[in-house]
Amino acid sequence: MRVLGVDPGLTRCGVGVVDGVAGRPLTMVGVGVVRTPPDAELSHRLLAVEQGLEQWLDEHQPEFVAVERVFSQHNVSTVMGTAQASAVAMLCAARRGIPVALHTPSEVKAAVTGTGRADKAQVGAMVTRLLRLSAPPKPADAADALALAICHIWRAPAQNRLQQAVDRHTARKTVQTTAPRTAHATKGRTA
Repeated sequence: MRVLGVDPGLTRCGVGVVDGVAGRPLTMVGVGVVRTPPDAELSHRLLAVEQGLEQWLDEHQPEFVAVERVFSQHNVSTVMGTAQASAVAMLCAARRGIPVALHTPSEVKAAVTGTGRADKAQVGAMVTRLLRLSAPPKPADAADALALAICHIWRAPAQNRLQQAVDRHTARKTVQTTAPRTAHATKGRTA
């Protein structure tokens, strides 16, 4: 499975591509950052993020895109920019028919380090170890993007099994509620 991880941001949007399957050694295919100038107009920054992500999608042809789920922070302007960059990443993937998975920061940290409260240095150290790199990717946004891809590779099989179970349960309930009444079920009723 090839996953493009996206750590969304307007100034620095981390991107990382990882190949692998759960339970096997993983391989980093590429890592980097899509940058935009902070003083540029918002629409131009979003366009630059879109163009950068499109280049990564063209070059690496991922099967999945894993994006950090935006959550409430203290700085509203920061969360808005992050949410906008996140939406651009989802749009780029959807345009190509690539499935998108959203993972919270604590899910990613827990998957990679074993604790949802890990700091950036711990995440970078584990990404370096898991991908057998000589040094942690810089800046931290790049390491976070790789961590997102790793998280998705490890979590996807379990998420797929859960979704299949939910789908089967929903299908059974639909069949039960839409099945025609049998003669036995209507026996004793008068018109």
